Amino acid sequence: MRIGLVGAGRIGAFHAGTLAAHPDVAELLVADADPARAGEVAARHGGRALPVAELFAARPDAVVIAAATGTHAELLARAARLGVPVFCEKPLARDLAGTVAAVRAAERAGTLLQVGFQRRFDPEYAAAREAVRAGKVGRLHTVRTVSSDAVPPPASYVPLSGGLYRDCLIHDFDALRWVTGLEVTEVYAAGANVGADYFRAASDVDTGAVLLTLEGGVLATATATRYHAAGYDVRMELAGTDGQVAVGTGPRAPLGPALPPLGAALPPPGPGPRRPAPPPPPWSGFLDRFATAYAAELAVFLRVVRGEAANPCPPRDALRALLIAEACERSRAEHRPVRPAEPDRLTEEWAAAAPAAPGD
Repeated sequence: MRIGLVGAGRIGAFHAGTLAAHPDVAELLVADADPARAGEVAARHGGRALPVAELFAARPDAVVIAAATGTHAELLARAARLGVPVFCEKPLARDLAGTVAAVRAAERAGTLLQVGFQRRFDPEYAAAREAVRAGKVGRLHTVRTVSSDAVPPPASYVPLSGGLYRDCLIHDFDALRWVTGLEVTEVYAAGANVGADYFRAASDVDTGAVLLTLEGGVLATATATRYHAAGYDVRMELAGTDGQVAVGTGPRAPLGPALPPLGAALPPPGPGPRRPAPPPPPWSGFLDRFATAYAAELAVFLRVVRGEAANPCPPRDALRALLIAEACERSRAEHRPVRPAEPDRLTEEWAAAAPAAPGD
């Protein structure tokens, strides 16, 4: 297959390596707003660099969109007009209206659109989903998620990110729905600023917490921060009447006891038993933690393009996760519980009232 990649930044360059190494990719076309960067990534992975317009004119078999968020809607519209299958990193657009328009454009054109929620392809999250769905924890009653960045993003990124709930916690919201199979019925969100002023200047928070009520009365908490120098920390715990499962608590999780165990003896002086090997370094960031998942989601995308698998992350799922994030933003601003909007009703309203999307 001939695959087009739009975006040669950090995640785009990573995807380029994955695609170039895949046996089903015969040619990789790379485009970026910075032609030099596209050329460098293409040369590194044996691809061909060209402008975005020429990439679409070449009619590749599929396109992977990893460009800046503000360009996603236009790129998705181009793909919809050509009927080209698309894998797109989240978010589909900068705002809710743009996301609804992107979903409409893909659905009206009948175009395959797989959204990049990579945690669905992580072996630990998949095992947790299987355990919960198989009833191994009994009746689920409590879920806890944590997402902590080792270092904050640069100041230039924050005003374009959509904020902590839409940019960071949206992954937790998608994982919460995917693992439990339950919808979020209400949220109560709070946020704080403990670090650099540029978060506050962008009307954002660098630390957030959400209490979510799920169907059946299941309670969940989701916390996130941009400041966690101990290491990149992404975890999920699911507790039920018969047991509990956890994601992200392996040896590279930046966790440790606050104090030595009670009664622990000091090592004797002089020669003695060999000390255990030091633990591996904590995760440094999302590419480090989810490298396997990022590769797996593109491998599945290529199978979906070939008609060998169903879309594992359709655009309606991305819209549902965004609606939870939108409810969190409103809850934080108004200091009250908020119920997420219904995606089906929302898209019907936009279809009736909003102007046509670029690809319609």
